[in-house]
Amino acid sequence: MAVTKLKLLILLLCWLTINSSHAAVLAPDRADVLYHNYQGGGMKIDGPAILLRKKATESVAVSAYYYVDMISSASVDVMSTASPYSEKRNEAQLGVEYLRNKTLMSMNFRQSDESDYLAKSISVNISQDTFGDLTNLSMGLSFGDDQVMRNGDDNFNEQSKHYQLRVGINQILTTNLNANLSFEAITDQGYLNNPYRTVRYIDNTLPAGVGYQVEVYPNTRNSFAGKFSMSYFLPYRAALFFNYRYFSDSWDINADDIELGYRHPLNKSLELEFKVRYYQQSQANFYNDLFPYQDAQNFLARDKELSDFNDFTVGAGVTYTLPARFSFGDWRSEATLQWDYIDFTYNNFRDPTAEGGIGNEPFYGFSANVIRMFFSLYF
Repeated sequence: MAVTKLKLLILLLCWLTINSSHAAVLAPDRADVLYHNYQGGGMKIDGPAILLRKKATESVAVSAYYYVDMISSASVDVMSTASPYSEKRNEAQLGVEYLRNKTLMSMNFRQSDESDYLAKSISVNISQDTFGDLTNLSMGLSFGDDQVMRNGDDNFNEQSKHYQLRVGINQILTTNLNANLSFEAITDQGYLNNPYRTVRYIDNTLPAGVGYQVEVYPNTRNSFAGKFSMSYFLPYRAALFFNYRYFSDSWDINADDIELGYRHPLNKSLELEFKVRYYQQSQANFYNDLFPYQDAQNFLARDKELSDFNDFTVGAGVTYTLPARFSFGDWRSEATLQWDYIDFTYNNFRDPTAEGGIGNEPFYGFSANVIRMFFSLYF
């Protein structure tokens, strides 16, 4: 089904490090092999990925990645109204970059395919170094076109479209201090909810005292996000970093995301990383854990990712640069292992599988472990 917040979290964690580049210079040729594993809340998501990047000339580079994840779910949402399920998702992306003087332009094509969801997107980005290469300005546009289906129902076929605008500025403040400020605006249109998900409402005519009906979402969603980041490099090659992100949308969801981290080299070959992160959000204006009756309002949602909740993450990682005798020729290679522990607390989503009576069950919460392992080869 559509990529959930949990799956998006994993994608960001996995690819933020290995699929980044900087303006005014083409990133080095490299190959990365990745494995990730997420387990928590009755869900398991894992799979491999591979990224290849090669400069065709000093001005042109091409890249490609292929990503697979296998999902099995017996989450609280599934167990309350359905049976556990499993599915497989394949994602591929092709990209090209062109460097002209201090301007870097890139274009990427992506496709993600599941048994009941097909997503295609194209993105264009441009960045420019200026003011003595101390300032980098960037802008990007993306368009996505998704096809939403429902397993077991050949007549169900919906569409959604997604538009995104991004702008950013990166500034070198001192020899040790770097700051970044970025903004993005997103418009989603079409079928935006999960065709399998239901809401619950009070129905005293039924023995259980509760009835279920399918979710109904608005056909549009406009959102805005701003992010501020700082990195400070210490004299002994260590670094401190700070990230803050604010999010707001037309569904009345407001979110704050703050992260602190520290990287510390033990020697020339070994580096450790530690981080803490806190996220909180308010609920959507059409969300309710238990509606008073059927069709209580025009739009209905009980997706816990649209509820009032927060999560806290602690993470650690280690990167090891392999000795030349274990690498390939003169090529530099690295092995990285990262682990995150995430604790989720839902403030107005109750566990329908627990005892306590309809509407009086305990609020839901769970913890998850995320592991990423990847090997990088620079050539």
